[in-house]
Amino acid sequence: MRGEVILPGDKSIAHRAIILSSLTQRKTSLKNFPLNADCLATIGAFRKLGIKITLNKASCQAVVCGKKLFGLRRPGSAFYIKESGTTFRLLLGVLAGQSFKAKLNAGPALSRRPMLRVIKPLRLMGAQINARIQEYPPITITGGSLKGITYKVPVASAQVKGAILLAGLFASGSTKVIEPVKTRDHTERMLKLFRANVKIKGSAIIIKGGQDLVSPGVLYIPSDISSAAFFMVAASIIPDSEIRIKNVSLNPGRRGVIKALKKMGAKIVVQKSNYPGNEPMGDIRVKSSALGGIRIRKNEVPSLIDELPILMVAASLAKGVSVFESVGELRVKETDRVKSMVTNLAKMGADIKVVKPGVRENIIIKGVNRLYGAKVKSFGDHRTAMSMAIAGLAASGSTTIDDVSCINKSFPDFLKTLNSLI
Repeated sequence: MRGEVILPGDKSIAHRAIILSSLTQRKTSLKNFPLNADCLATIGAFRKLGIKITLNKASCQAVVCGKKLFGLRRPGSAFYIKESGTTFRLLLGVLAGQSFKAKLNAGPALSRRPMLRVIKPLRLMGAQINARIQEYPPITITGGSLKGITYKVPVASAQVKGAILLAGLFASGSTKVIEPVKTRDHTERMLKLFRANVKIKGSAIIIKGGQDLVSPGVLYIPSDISSAAFFMVAASIIPDSEIRIKNVSLNPGRRGVIKALKKMGAKIVVQKSNYPGNEPMGDIRVKSSALGGIRIRKNEVPSLIDELPILMVAASLAKGVSVFESVGELRVKETDRVKSMVTNLAKMGADIKVVKPGVRENIIIKGVNRLYGAKVKSFGDHRTAMSMAIAGLAASGSTTIDDVSCINKSFPDFLKTLNSLI
């Protein structure tokens, strides 16, 4: 693999940029906006709430015309969020502060994902929420008259934290969120950029409600480091490779994959940019290298939860044994990623097994000299599909992935970009 690429904007940042831009009084231009299915779901939701959003696909730019904090209109029909968990959970936080009733429907996979972790704190703040079997979509929410709370999040989740903080914008008094483990801080950074009254004290984030937001006018969205991870691993494990990935998000809460690959012996050089945005970014240069085993501990998992599937591919070809601790959270993603990755990599000749089934379960991988082409499944999951594409590139023989349409969820041009480097 050889060459240089600029990848689409970070979708975690893009979701939050659309939401907060909608809650200001002026236009906000979002550059390098990712045109994936998840981010388009967020745009669709806020258009339904009366926000004018225009897209220029050629320049990857979105322009949002906000209507202030309490300017959203009652939707004329139910939301259909498709499969975007981030859209669903963050939207619940915004709707909790509105004085109307709304119903949120989801696609088949998202309808199986737990929502009680978000529903519970929003109910404590004053929202009325009904869900299927207590916690699954479809969900009906009636908001308004929220009060600030102090809430200790039981399971580390940036989406749960984000939903509570967004609800806190509309609440009386202050809302405090306490994290058990520090998660990615895109919501806090974005709130500060939009001049919300937010403070960070250790593991606690405190936001004061009822304050008008102020648009920065223009916001550049750095490239998604989760997308970059596939290319970093590919360049590391495919011989005679050297690539450069430009303008990548270097958020401290997202750099776990870089740290992990460096521990494995990957030749990675990061050059930070001086761009004066709210999120750090820079270029990443990667050369092929001989990787070694790694132990990813429980407290490291939140910083690279989305990158664990591709790191499993790297570990399968690394010398020695790798251990991924407490990966149970992977079972409640778009698919059961423990099952999808273990099943597929085993078919390709990887020495991979799961021990201690449950939330604290570990994955143990003993590196092999070679993977072999096989017929594998995406299980309808974008990260599984992209991980298996990289595994297939590094394997001996041909690999067939049954369905890659799911890649549109986060990175529609993934295969085109990959081919440009081969």
